[in-house]
Amino acid sequence: MGSKDQNGGAASSGGGFFSSFAAGMRSWGTAVHKSVNGLLGYEGLEVINPDGGTDDAEEEALRGRWKQEDRDSYWKMMHKYIGSDVTSLVTLPVIIFEPMTMLQKMAELMEYCELLDKADESEDPYMRMAYASAWAVSVYFAYQRTWKPFNPILGETYEMVNHQGITFLAEQVSHHPPMGVAHCENEHFTYDITSKLKTKFLGNSLEIYPVGRTRVTLKKSGVVLDLVPPPTKVNNLIFGRTWVDSPGEMVMTNLTTGDKVVLYFQPCGWFGAGRYEIDGYVYSAEEEPKIMITGKWNTSMSCQPCDQEGEPLPGTELKEIWRIAPTPKNDKYQYTHFAHKINSFDTAPKKLLPSDSRLRPDRYALEKGDMSKSGAEKSRLEEQQRAEKRAREAKGEQFTPRWFNLTDVVGSTPWGGLEIYEYNGKYTEHRAAIDSSNVADETDITSIEFNPWQYGSSSSQ
Repeated sequence: MGSKDQNGGAASSGGGFFSSFAAGMRSWGTAVHKSVNGLLGYEGLEVINPDGGTDDAEEEALRGRWKQEDRDSYWKMMHKYIGSDVTSLVTLPVIIFEPMTMLQKMAELMEYCELLDKADESEDPYMRMAYASAWAVSVYFAYQRTWKPFNPILGETYEMVNHQGITFLAEQVSHHPPMGVAHCENEHFTYDITSKLKTKFLGNSLEIYPVGRTRVTLKKSGVVLDLVPPPTKVNNLIFGRTWVDSPGEMVMTNLTTGDKVVLYFQPCGWFGAGRYEIDGYVYSAEEEPKIMITGKWNTSMSCQPCDQEGEPLPGTELKEIWRIAPTPKNDKYQYTHFAHKINSFDTAPKKLLPSDSRLRPDRYALEKGDMSKSGAEKSRLEEQQRAEKRAREAKGEQFTPRWFNLTDVVGSTPWGGLEIYEYNGKYTEHRAAIDSSNVADETDITSIEFNPWQYGSSSSQ
């Protein structure tokens, strides 16, 4: 495992067992691919089985959440999009959705935000990076869910309080392409992200490229951290058991000091070998390894000081710095307890904005198990979004986000440029005015009508 040079190439860290192990795992191979050519109408599609084996390929291919008639209908709609970015191209059936929006999914990164508190409190600059990178890894347990979140409506928001002292706000600032922006803060850190997903549909799988810019500022030291995550691949969308993998490198850079963490997410190999495994190092600005990091993104992460060869320092021990919290058993959507909190009104502030994701009728109907109503409400909201766009264009006006401003900065990512939005501070003022008000809020939150619209008769103030 090596660091990266300034041009993105591999720079040697001196070798050692840890890096040799990583290199060996890279060559182990990928999960077994099975052709489903025997199934009429689906010629050429592949089923990737993380457990290995090639027996009964057709039987394995037919396993999954789809009924045959649903599979046929979905494939007729989707096959023409092979090779395309389908982020906002098509209207998808609610059968593949989870009762959560992408804005709420963004908030899941805050489940273990106490790791950022520890990073802020740490006097050791390299342990600071170890804690921060463990925080960045911690969300991948949630990201292994195989359900698609709802695309937010333009102007939709999500607010979260009552968790580790944070205030979290996200807003959908663009519909084509879909873009979400978020700001989070507590006494230890601020977190800002501009996120735009780019996808590539491959027939029975989907590649997802996280075109985004993340900035974390630790308040005590003042250092600013930048995060570049690896791409993700969703396997077996139509045939087989759907599963998620994120092979590649995650890079977290201390923009203040030049220190860096490079973590390698192992690809899933034969019979699941290497799946979930992560290894890497914290490097100094001089690209010398200081701390080795190892673990599994679905279980725990540990670290240990190392020498210039990447080997553990004598007299030191491997220290666990993050472990997954207990999760509900047999949860339909594979939700954690925190994911359920995100959907609940327990994490909602007083006088919740009517544009909040929790209030979406399609999301709520799916949560209650009414798939028919969820689909109808989803279609109705999408038509309202189109009507709002027509009303806006008739007036010659452009959509303007309420809580974030578009900057002149165009960020550089491995997958293309990105327009950067910044938090404008108005939400802090809005929330302070509400919190300081002596007027009791007796509104039944569940009775608030979802309303992200800025134009026409449904304008929200």
